[in-house]
Amino acid sequence: MNPVMKTLILFFFLLPFSLFGNWLSFRGDAGNGSIPDKLSPNVGTAGKTSWRIDLPGRGLSSPIVVGNLVFLTASSGPKEETLHIMAFEAKKGKKAWERKFKATGRTVCHEKTCVAAPTMSSDGKLVVAQFSSNDVFCLDLKGNLKWLRGLTYDYPNAANGLGMSSSPVIVGEVVIAQVENDAESFTAGLCLANGSTLWKKERPRGANWTSPAVIGKGGSQQVLLQSMKGLAMIDPKNGKDQWKYEEGASTIPSSTVAGHTILVPSNGLTALKARTDGRSHTQIWRDNKLGPGTGSPTISGDMLYVVNKANVLTCAKIETGEIIWRMRLKGPMSSSPVATREHLFVFNEEGLGQVVEIGLEEGKTVASVDLGETILCTPAVSGGALFVRSDKSLWRLSD
Repeated sequence: MNPVMKTLILFFFLLPFSLFGNWLSFRGDAGNGSIPDKLSPNVGTAGKTSWRIDLPGRGLSSPIVVGNLVFLTASSGPKEETLHIMAFEAKKGKKAWERKFKATGRTVCHEKTCVAAPTMSSDGKLVVAQFSSNDVFCLDLKGNLKWLRGLTYDYPNAANGLGMSSSPVIVGEVVIAQVENDAESFTAGLCLANGSTLWKKERPRGANWTSPAVIGKGGSQQVLLQSMKGLAMIDPKNGKDQWKYEEGASTIPSSTVAGHTILVPSNGLTALKARTDGRSHTQIWRDNKLGPGTGSPTISGDMLYVVNKANVLTCAKIETGEIIWRMRLKGPMSSSPVATREHLFVFNEEGLGQVVEIGLEEGKTVASVDLGETILCTPAVSGGALFVRSDKSLWRLSD
């Protein structure tokens, strides 16, 4: 095969990824709800490439996007015992495939949440889905099952009466599955190749709905685990603690990473600076006026954004915590905002999407879209569009 033909084949193989962009996990590739790109503030249901499709069951999980496919989970049945993992074409909304499984663990959840609460994660080749029933599945992008784990079989006491929603993360060849609850509370490192347990570490007992965060790049990546006790940085290869912050933290909004700065929902909001060798940290500021409500902090450039329990959006400097501006949104809010270079997108529980222009001096609502259904999940951003789900529907919103 001549070099020109090889180049063309490689180009077309990579084309879906360059056209659509990836959003590989809860709150994006970096786990901070940010994408360093532009997105039209006028995205909506009437866009040229917008679509809406019905879903087979409930779900709080966010969509993820890998190449030209959107992946999502749902749960259905009288006791939400049927677990759905689905893939849709990002451009047209056509279902590429769907796989159904039976839950092996507890499916009892608070009425506001459901079994399909954790968001999927991907390394670009495989996808991992975790459910509140402590069932974990790994599939390839075509829907072929690689492995599954019913963690309740191995750890029968790992459950709580309200349901769990921690999303998995993939670091190298390890899946980090956080199973923190009132009884047998732990986090496990599972082998991405076959699902076997590489390590398991005990964690503080107590219901915990936060998700792990990843800090660093390449082979130096570390994982942050949050609980009511505080924050722990661990080595994903063996689960060993590198350092701990032990001044308490929220069990709902998760920590957000901005370079080597970690924004922890603790005593309002606390900013920690992690050493580049991963061995220790220092506190650089704390402000009780920056505490988030249910959604996690979001970043864009050198600014952070939090929505508090009163639905007030605050913009502050990541480096110092200095508050720049505040504005009130229409709530109530459960989802986390997502941000591009110029705008912030956030949905309230009534299905109203609000688009805020995030200027240096003030924030200003410049557009909105009303989906008319309950929205509790965080949107995904990819290919010039927003992907949003409710219990009934999945939307692609474009301009």
